[in-house]
Amino acid sequence: MASHGISDKVAIVAMGCTRFGELWETSTEDMLVDATQQALTGTSLAIADIDAYWLGTLGSGQSGLTLSRALGTDHKPVTRVENYCATGSEAFRNACYAVASGAYDRVMAVGVEKLKDSGFSGLLRGDPPGDGTAPELSVTAPAAFSMLDPAYCAKYGIEPGLMRDSMTHVAWKNHVNGARNPRAQFRSEVSKEKIAKAPKVAGRLGVFDCSGVSDGAACAVIVRAEDAYEYTDRPVFVKALALAAGPGRGAMDPGYDFTSFPEVGRSAREAYAQAGISDPRAAVSLAEVHDCFTPTEIVLMEDLGFSSPGQAWKDVLAGEFDADGTLPVNIDGGLKSFGHPVGASGLRMLFEAWLQLRGEAGDRQLTDPHTALTHNLGGRPGACVSFVSIVGRERG
Repeated sequence: MASHGISDKVAIVAMGCTRFGELWETSTEDMLVDATQQALTGTSLAIADIDAYWLGTLGSGQSGLTLSRALGTDHKPVTRVENYCATGSEAFRNACYAVASGAYDRVMAVGVEKLKDSGFSGLLRGDPPGDGTAPELSVTAPAAFSMLDPAYCAKYGIEPGLMRDSMTHVAWKNHVNGARNPRAQFRSEVSKEKIAKAPKVAGRLGVFDCSGVSDGAACAVIVRAEDAYEYTDRPVFVKALALAAGPGRGAMDPGYDFTSFPEVGRSAREAYAQAGISDPRAAVSLAEVHDCFTPTEIVLMEDLGFSSPGQAWKDVLAGEFDADGTLPVNIDGGLKSFGHPVGASGLRMLFEAWLQLRGEAGDRQLTDPHTALTHNLGGRPGACVSFVSIVGRERG
């Protein structure tokens, strides 16, 4: 595979992120202005200094005009991208490559989504026309991801009650983390008993096993690595960017068993190769992963190489991925507690990495983190896209 990466060639020098939630009185334009102003405040940069923009949104805008109109960008190029729930990460990836190529000096990646006013949710969506041979489109997202739970139990001989405990721990952990995050959609801790007994949505997935539907925006300013210290004394350097789009045949493939995301494994291995990482569990200080549903986070721990196959549920219950564990995962609350406005989520994950690596995460600040991984998934088991980024505090 001829993917050479751009390790340490570009850096993030500013970031912004709105509060996520049911922002009924806040428009898409309001969120774009809020996130970008946050990013530029305290820097020497203004909107006029940004050479080009990449805008990620699933359904809150149909062209670059969504951003240029809101920010008054004076005819600067704005590229609108979309890649399911990995949309924000796609904006970031393209913006980084634009700088690394030498095409631009300073660019901004922006992700935004206004879901609460749209009627869009995991139970209601619009699919493109097809020929009827894509059976995964006939079920909702919660139903599709609920299949991970029984499949995982069957493959590894796990008693369903233990798997339920592990899923409960994921939700409990992420709500504990989100309760310490002023930007999170859900800022209350939830007891394990309440999580386990919550009304069911699909399969054994209860209300607290599913991420919320929310509004929000986030953005990042990217420059060449050698120029980074001109804009901030604590830049964050991009070590790896990997995207994998699967063949999308999982639901029809008798060999697919719903216990892994092959696209995640592929993108993770590519990212580790770009960053020169051989032992991700030891090399990564924190991870922000796509916990759209609690069993998803469990499976991702194995696909990302943080747990051995069939062992992630045990590592979860042992607290390995808690805030005080050996590898904190979703320290900002994740999709589960922070919320999931589709176009913004990938950049929100990077925003937490930015805060942690700069020592600005407040009550949830980790001790001396140096490397962060973000993982963003779009689609569903058997038919998805997967993005992995690795960023670090020091330039190699």
